[in-house]
Amino acid sequence: MTWNWQQPDWPRFRWDAARISAAEGKFVLGTGIFVGASSHLGGAERSQLIVEAMSADALTTSAIEGEILDRASVQSSIQRQLGLAGDVRRTPPAEQGVAEMMVDLFSTSSEPVSDEMLYRWHRKLMAGRRDLVEIGKYRTGAEPMQIVSGGIGAPRVHFEAPPSVQVPGEMSRFIAWFNGTAPPGSDPLPAITRAAIAHLHFESIHPFEDGNGRIGRALAEKALSQGFDQPAPTGLAGAILARRNSYYDALEQANKGNEITAWLAWFAEIALDAQRRTIAQVEFPIAKTRLLDRLRDSINDRQRKALLRMFAEGPGGFEGGMSAQKYSAITGASEATTTRDLAGLVEVGALIRTGQRKHTRYALNLSAN
Repeated sequence: MTWNWQQPDWPRFRWDAARISAAEGKFVLGTGIFVGASSHLGGAERSQLIVEAMSADALTTSAIEGEILDRASVQSSIQRQLGLAGDVRRTPPAEQGVAEMMVDLFSTSSEPVSDEMLYRWHRKLMAGRRDLVEIGKYRTGAEPMQIVSGGIGAPRVHFEAPPSVQVPGEMSRFIAWFNGTAPPGSDPLPAITRAAIAHLHFESIHPFEDGNGRIGRALAEKALSQGFDQPAPTGLAGAILARRNSYYDALEQANKGNEITAWLAWFAEIALDAQRRTIAQVEFPIAKTRLLDRLRDSINDRQRKALLRMFAEGPGGFEGGMSAQKYSAITGASEATTTRDLAGLVEVGALIRTGQRKHTRYALNLSAN
């Protein structure tokens, strides 16, 4: 097998820009929606949104690698680093490290990439690791850097990266490309195209002993955030996690050649989904305020308590939706009162009812605001 970096045209990637142009246009339109919605957030709402979005990115980029972290610890660490109110719990190294990297990514989103920035991210991600020889620097080992699956007797090599001796030169070229293709650079590229190539290019080099996937996705997020023209968690990792198997398949295919239109088309769908999720996160607190203001004199304290609890679950709402049983548990209402309260919330347009009898469920009706 000849990998992309072994071919004579590496790293002169080729693609059909027309295949991606519609997605790039949608991303630009979405960027305007995001910026407009963000302008309506108050300071406290914006801070909370940033904490929640960065926490979600930290958790999901780790989950892609099969590492399940504690949400409360990650969120607490992010709050402390941003100077916001947070508890003083002792945060485990893995949660602390990925939280620090996310804050660094967010706070330096407009800055150019450098070796030291990538070393810093790697040190944060690998905090507490005792099984690695090289932390905070590019790999130097003589053994091939391979991505392998299967048993010892029948391994399958999904990819082999360039030898360590080539990594410094490859990374110098990558960093120059990344900074040169930024919006203020000498050869700017559209946001989705740039983010997709950045991720693929970095993963193809695989410069670190471990943590390449998380740092590669962080670079893609940085590219998309620069496309927003302001610091913004993009939700990219969450969109990738929802399609983790196809993500690895798409990367494996892209590693085999330097015509990458298929990879860009796959990534464009992910980027637009991530942007939709981010916009929904921004619009959610605005919709909450509008709904509660509209219903101020139309609902009782139990109903308000239940609505606030539903909003606390975020745009996705309760898993399985709000039920009469959940409403009763939240408010302490009797079965008859629960039935009346829920019917009243539907009548005033606060909730949407679906299903029948024991399968009846309720969701927030944000479109009516």
